[in-house]
Amino acid sequence: MPISGRRRRLSALSCAAAIAALVPGLLAPQAEAMDSTNEYVAQHDHEMGSQIRRVEGDQSTPDTKAAARRPQGVNVDGVVATATVSGIDVSGHQGNVDWASYWNQGIRFAYVKATESVDYTNPYFAQQYNGSYNVGMIRGAYHFATPDTSSGAAQANYFVDHGGGWSPDGRTLPGALDMEYNPYGSTCYGKSKSAMTAWIKDFSDTYHARTNKYPTIYTSTSWWGQCVDGDFSSTNPLWVARYSSSVGTLPYNWGFYTFWQYSSSPVDQDVFNGAYDRLVVLATNSD
Repeated sequence: MPISGRRRRLSALSCAAAIAALVPGLLAPQAEAMDSTNEYVAQHDHEMGSQIRRVEGDQSTPDTKAAARRPQGVNVDGVVATATVSGIDVSGHQGNVDWASYWNQGIRFAYVKATESVDYTNPYFAQQYNGSYNVGMIRGAYHFATPDTSSGAAQANYFVDHGGGWSPDGRTLPGALDMEYNPYGSTCYGKSKSAMTAWIKDFSDTYHARTNKYPTIYTSTSWWGQCVDGDFSSTNPLWVARYSSSVGTLPYNWGFYTFWQYSSSPVDQDVFNGAYDRLVVLATNSD
């Protein structure tokens, strides 16, 4: 090999060695930051349905999941359902999501956790919320409620201010209020049924005043029956959680469900109770 060629080769090898030596140092802060973010999520992020699964269990199987994706009962138009739309919901626990993969599996809508109480925001929210939108999905945001820590109005405002807003663009679903078992203590957060109803109304009315849209209410029939005595069926879409082949009995006075979370495995799986064009209407019309 000519001297000049040998020198170029040695120079290239030296550069490669130098880069190899430097890269671990450059990557270490990034890895530490990622570890810190994931630790923050693990400590403070309660994903939708996590407490329902803890208390009520998840009985879903491949057969029940297949059944859940088929139309059941009355749909959002008050007629016998003939179609459904598949979706998922995610939180900080899923990290950066491969949205193209889910799109290719037929997922057409997604709900993304934005906030919890008035002191937690999902560090992966932008990637999840914008990523689902960019791949073509209709997306929405949700808030995990802690009714014993602050008022419904305070949590609704925090939610809207941190990603939970709504716009009539046909691609953004109304924000969802996640009402489920208390991860920190008593089932109903120390509130009477009437006090819990007032808290939910405070959140719902504040959200509507900010967005001109009532929030979807996510819950299980069992939790709702234990903790709430109010009727929200005339204003708020229902998102019911039940991990079985049938949606079962709905919470008080709702005649139909809008969304159904029918499994938590391998990711939270949901179905919209209607055809795709009705999902677009939900994402377009104000209340």
